[in-house]
Amino acid sequence: MAHAHKLDCESVSDTCRFIIQSEDEEETVELARKHMKEVHGQEYSDEELRADHLQTV
Repeated sequence: MAHAHKLDCESVSDTCRFIIQSEDEEETVELARKHMKEVHGQEYSDEELRADHLQTV
């Protein structure tokens, strides 16, 4: 069974319920990075997102 990768925006912003979950880690990180920049005006590197926010479920 493949593992899914998940990033939950609520861990950064208590007013945003945006969640990304995919079996593709690169896709998960890319979509989360775009969301954070476009919606919240915050820039995160892929490494920051992986280290601080990525979960394997």
